[in-house]
Amino acid sequence: MADNLNSTNSYAIDFGTSNTVITRWNGVTKTAETITFPNFSQKIPNSPPVIPSLVYVKDARLQKVLIGQQVRDRGLDLATDNRFFRSFKRGIGADIQGFLPRLDETEITFEQIGEWFLRELIQNSQTDAGGNLDSLVVTVPVDSFDTYRLWLTDICQSLEIGQLRILDEPTAAALGYGAADQELLLVVDFGGGTLDISLIQLSENTSSNQGFILKWGQKILGENTAQKKQTAKVIAKAGQNLGGSDIDNWLVDYFATNQGLDKSAVTTRLAERLKIKLSEQESATEVYFNDETLESYALELDRQGFEAILEQQGFFTKLDELMAQVLQRARRNGIEVEEINQVLLVGGTVQIPAVQTWVAKYFEPSKIRCDRPLTAIAEGALQVAQGIEVKDFLYHSYGIRYWNRRDKRHNWHSIIKSGQPYPMAQPVRLVLGASVENQPSIELILGELATESVGREVYFDGDRLVTRSLGEQTTNVKPLNDQEGASTIAILDPPGNPGRDRIELLFSVDEQSCLRVTVQDLLTQETLLDNQIVGQLK
Repeated sequence: MADNLNSTNSYAIDFGTSNTVITRWNGVTKTAETITFPNFSQKIPNSPPVIPSLVYVKDARLQKVLIGQQVRDRGLDLATDNRFFRSFKRGIGADIQGFLPRLDETEITFEQIGEWFLRELIQNSQTDAGGNLDSLVVTVPVDSFDTYRLWLTDICQSLEIGQLRILDEPTAAALGYGAADQELLLVVDFGGGTLDISLIQLSENTSSNQGFILKWGQKILGENTAQKKQTAKVIAKAGQNLGGSDIDNWLVDYFATNQGLDKSAVTTRLAERLKIKLSEQESATEVYFNDETLESYALELDRQGFEAILEQQGFFTKLDELMAQVLQRARRNGIEVEEINQVLLVGGTVQIPAVQTWVAKYFEPSKIRCDRPLTAIAEGALQVAQGIEVKDFLYHSYGIRYWNRRDKRHNWHSIIKSGQPYPMAQPVRLVLGASVENQPSIELILGELATESVGREVYFDGDRLVTRSLGEQTTNVKPLNDQEGASTIAILDPPGNPGRDRIELLFSVDEQSCLRVTVQDLLTQETLLDNQIVGQLK
């Protein structure tokens, strides 16, 4: 049955900027196992079967693409071709400066590339499950916006998946490391596109309520049980748009400056290989020969030079700022650094020795674990599908847009602040009235607010998608209903007039951290919107 949380057809996807991992629940062994897809998974001895997050568009109109390892096997990741896409995850839902190519008379977006990539993986998972994928858990970075989560939901909904759960990556990693007997865990999740640091508290309770799973906006109660189960409570978390792809770009810039190499897909791939080798050895060399142009590329670097490049880019300063945010919030909750039991390292970038040395500045080496950096997230996500309860809080605030008369510009007012536990027990109430005579409707723009200590922008440098620090504090806002027709939250019949309250709005946040609103007409007592997701009001 699709409503059974203990279904053997439970799968999880850790969709990463550089690599993606898929796991399935083995009902016999009661463990998660990583799936190998022969066409998509990389073929590296003594390495888990991760799937490179790569897409090559063969025909955009027919939606024919190559993904994962098959792109590398054909050498298409080294070709200077606008049909090849890497690091596209960080462009999904972001405000990009630059443009994407138009292929086969079809407009291309990062959302479309990501959908084609995930669709291929999910459809293959459905085949692996015998055509019936009962439950899917998809992990997301802690600082992901609702637009990204809703984009994931729309893709899964179109593929007839029984149940969907979206879970923060660090929480999944804590579960994946199997640290059930440890109370406090710090997760450093450092992948290809993001760095997330989270403090997780694991405990057991005897509550009979298994919690909720989302099935396209409806609540489905799991089976009742009197057995003890694990609870993962997120105490503190902070994230930043920084990852292995940025390091690759810094290496390319270094060789472009010192050796005059072109910034291209070829040099980016060579830089990535060099970075990986330097995680295992003191010095490394990468050479590439182009049979067509007869040009050769040689990139040489040692760890000392590599770490000097990181230092020049302010890499360790960025890491320190993020760690300080998490430890400060932990102290507000009465938790000191010494009380943290284990530090779990997750993601490809944590395999860089300099990153592990940085972590060791804060914690005793005996507390640091890095034995499953690539698979812990996907493995842990499946445990949620088996009944583990997750208690979380909002990383971003929700607010409404208003006109600031003094500054003569729009500003944002927070109605639900970051740090609010969700799902919310009680809604937030807001009452509005008409502002002109015979007003036919009331409009309101709502957004998701993220205050960053250092602002960043995402932009194109040639064919590379990179991020840049703005060097000042900014409030990054993602409007949730700023599309044509979506900002109208109430049609007034009869029309409204100034001088009295006309509509009541009840805001709440659901299990997936999505903002929902109920709108009541106070004059007619009619419910105009009933628990609608704000991002889907259009």
